[in-house]
Amino acid sequence: MTSETMTDMPSTAAAAPVDSSTAARNRLVIALLLVSTFVVFLNETIMSVAIQPLMTDLGVTASAAQWLTTAFLLTMAVVIPITGFLLQRINTRPIYMLAMAIFSVGTLICAVSPGLELLVFGRVIQAVGTAIMMPLLMTTVMTLVPPESRGKTMGNISIVMSVAPAIGPTIGGFILTHFDWRFMFILVLPIALAALALGAWRMKNVSTPRSTPLDLISVVLSVLAFGGIVYGLSSFGEAASAAGEHGMSPWIPLGVGLVTMVLFVWRQLTLQDRALLDLRTFAITNYTLSVVMMAIAMMALFGVIILLPLFLQNVIKLDPLQIGMMLLPGSLMMGLLGPIVGRLYDKWGTTRLLVPGSIVVSAVLWGLTLVDQNTSIWVILAGHIALCIGLAIMFTPLFTASLSSLPMQLYSHGSAILGSVQQVAGAAGVALFIALMTIQSAALTAAGTEPVSALAAGIRTGFMTGAIISLFAIVAAFFVKKPPANPEMAGMGGH
Repeated sequence: MTSETMTDMPSTAAAAPVDSSTAARNRLVIALLLVSTFVVFLNETIMSVAIQPLMTDLGVTASAAQWLTTAFLLTMAVVIPITGFLLQRINTRPIYMLAMAIFSVGTLICAVSPGLELLVFGRVIQAVGTAIMMPLLMTTVMTLVPPESRGKTMGNISIVMSVAPAIGPTIGGFILTHFDWRFMFILVLPIALAALALGAWRMKNVSTPRSTPLDLISVVLSVLAFGGIVYGLSSFGEAASAAGEHGMSPWIPLGVGLVTMVLFVWRQLTLQDRALLDLRTFAITNYTLSVVMMAIAMMALFGVIILLPLFLQNVIKLDPLQIGMMLLPGSLMMGLLGPIVGRLYDKWGTTRLLVPGSIVVSAVLWGLTLVDQNTSIWVILAGHIALCIGLAIMFTPLFTASLSSLPMQLYSHGSAILGSVQQVAGAAGVALFIALMTIQSAALTAAGTEPVSALAAGIRTGFMTGAIISLFAIVAAFFVKKPPANPEMAGMGGH
């Protein structure tokens, strides 16, 4: 690495000793970031149980309504790479204020939206603020927390990254039972504004900004790549539901996305120290395997989050509040396990956690391929709790092992890449599961199958896809290792 690259990150060394006042400042900054990130991440999935009411209220199809979730995730995937640049150019306090202000504006737009178009636009604005918060939190923690304590801290982060999206449907279901869907944003807005005010009062600067170039060509390529891939996947389901009336073949945006992704990767490798995303992080095998497993876990999480409420609402015939209560125990279990798993990671490492966790997740997904209108809700409840336990056991070791495998100068790039992969995987999971569900359901309905049975079969097809993908995570789990305390000394060849 060059000396210029070594200055990419804040000057505070991760393992450097600190006095009591600095330690208190660091704890305050991390606590503020954790609380605020929880608030913004809650909005990733709060709309999942609102798809059916929105379809009725706004007169739109399921494929169109699911863009409220997909557009949110896709925007995050597009914006997160740019946040690596922002974190190097702007100090902690102003970047925090910027993120929460943007999120608050997006929430206000959603709260007053008269139709789907403006609502999706508001969700996109929300996602821009959320996209800044995620790498800001991860990079700050990796910079301020010493390696021997990262597992515990990452356990707290896993609550934000996994429980906030998982508990979204529960909160959404409660709100929809008692209020209009707009209250999902009306009630969040004062919380976001309070976080903004608290940050203005108590947030401290903990980084050292530096001048760094922004490669606009890379930005354009990343938008086309991520946008094309997810839009193409989403269009398959929309094309099926439109019965041949879809104006453009889904293969066109998907092809554009794949081609521009190749160009994006080539340009990043060419630019190296001036890259929007320094892809040399993937030269570290442990980081690469962790990112692959994280992508599979996110596809499973968001695929289940979007399909399970549809199954419970349209096949089992539960109302939104009942659905929210069904999903609550698993979400709470995931939150309770986060810090515990973090401490176990510090003690045990990765293998004893990732292997059983990935097996549990895969087993639940295979079990969901058997559900139909006669399946007991207690079986669904047990399956969801088991899935949340498996994901909780996976998330903390993956967050910690991936970023701890990197030398300090690559923290910002590593956290941005991890965040981008998470969101693209989540968006792709939602789009792919919905597309397969729609295609299969439409085909069976056209063949004369009863609509509820056709929908159940379509949902089983989506779960089958997730189950097959989950097998790769089990294999990868045996190869992810706990990184050494000082990755700089281990070199770039992998661990």
